[in-house]
Amino acid sequence: MAGLRARLGSGLPLLALTTLGFCLMLQVGAKRPPKTPPCPPSCSCTRDTAFCVDSKAVPRHLPSEVISLTLVNAAFSEIQDGAFSHLPLLQFLFIENNDIWALSKFTFRGLKSLTHLDLRGNSLNCDCKVKWLVEWLAHTNTTVAPIYCASPPRFQEHKVQDLPLREFDCITTDFVLYQTLPFPAVSAEPFLYSSDLYLALAQPGASACTVLKWDYVERQLRDYDRIPGCSTGRGHTGRLTLPPRILAAPSAVHCKPMVVDSQLYVVVAQLFGGSYIYHWDPNTTRFTKLQDIDPQRVRKPNDLEAFRIDGDWYFAVADSSKAGATSLYRWHQNGFYSHQALHAWHRDTDLEFVDGEGKPRLIVSSSSQAPVIYQWSRTQKQFVAQGEVAQVPDAQAVKHFRAGRDSYLCLSRYIGDSKILRWEGTRFSEVQALPSRGSLALQPFLVGGRRYLALGSDFSFTQIYQWDDGRQKFVRFQELAVQAPRAFCYMPAGDAQLLLAPSFKGQTLVYRHVVVDLSA
Repeated sequence: MAGLRARLGSGLPLLALTTLGFCLMLQVGAKRPPKTPPCPPSCSCTRDTAFCVDSKAVPRHLPSEVISLTLVNAAFSEIQDGAFSHLPLLQFLFIENNDIWALSKFTFRGLKSLTHLDLRGNSLNCDCKVKWLVEWLAHTNTTVAPIYCASPPRFQEHKVQDLPLREFDCITTDFVLYQTLPFPAVSAEPFLYSSDLYLALAQPGASACTVLKWDYVERQLRDYDRIPGCSTGRGHTGRLTLPPRILAAPSAVHCKPMVVDSQLYVVVAQLFGGSYIYHWDPNTTRFTKLQDIDPQRVRKPNDLEAFRIDGDWYFAVADSSKAGATSLYRWHQNGFYSHQALHAWHRDTDLEFVDGEGKPRLIVSSSSQAPVIYQWSRTQKQFVAQGEVAQVPDAQAVKHFRAGRDSYLCLSRYIGDSKILRWEGTRFSEVQALPSRGSLALQPFLVGGRRYLALGSDFSFTQIYQWDDGRQKFVRFQELAVQAPRAFCYMPAGDAQLLLAPSFKGQTLVYRHVVVDLSA
């Protein structure tokens, strides 16, 4: 203050000097009013309007009070999500006669005051990405001038406002690799036991049946147990902390779990070393051998099928040797007993049980003759040969499915095309041939109303086909890089829809079925 008095003169009263100094301090400490953001070089702005020419994007640095924005000769073709969210007071939006072809789903997010929108004269692509705009136009109170589609051809020159939502087929699906199991396998069989989900896999190289358990928390298949060696007849705990014992057999080709009267059994079909049935003891948490399967009757098993008829449990074994016979076994009190020899000396490769119209049937495919259909006789309590599927001279695998009221057979062939046949009441007729050189496995399956067919090959990628209801045929959908698949297995696991592809030459792959909304 003394210095201030010296510069201003000593004649001023002390009170005046004090007041003057206080005022100066107020001026020095006062905050300046905020500056209005500058108008971008490509725009002309007033307090509440902006007119922009040749902008490379929707201008960001505009006065927040802008209520009217015009874009002319815009140098961009797509408007991104929230492009106008920095202009919450915007009421009038003019984007006509530009080259805009796409609007992101949340383009107008935050524009609660928008009353007029002009998009005329743009090259709008009316694909799934514009579905949201059709829905928005149907419910908004904003005045919108008529907008016309420039593409695709079927919608060209149509008003966006008039497009029916049913014309947008925006849901697609995909199979994506989800988990890799680091070992080869030739069969995969999911099963439920004590409210838990498991998977049994036959590993020919390790001579084992590996049992995996679905972890609902981690959403993965986890190692659980392996069927014990037949030489000792002893099992082991399924806890992951203990090393698994491997089945002492030359080659396991199929592991079929069966839950009979709340008891778990696994039929283990093996090449050259005999086949066996194991029982899970919940008290000791061990698999123990229950019984042998006659090696003179089943010499070279290739497939197993388990089913119930009139309350009784059965399983059938397809035998692919020259001297063996496809055989049927029936559960009785404390074990499975030989019930019927079905098909001898025909190199049988696959079995398919079909229970339709109250008439249980068993279809047996063979590498040396046409597939044979057996029908269950309730008076004889046996299968009786009904006829052949004459359209196919041989087949490696046979599966069936229903579409609407029709029943179909799918038959894979190693040499020649695989076939899709439809039952016509008295015979099968061919509806489709699928190229499949080197195919040993195929599987139709249904996921959420969508029907697929997995068709493997030893010489090319696995093909996934999708059923076309209108054409009543399968159409090619996707390729999967699976080496030498020997089976395909669909397994729903909670909210995960899984397709397992056991491979003879590589790792066993687990794919997940995903649904993609292209309009999102």
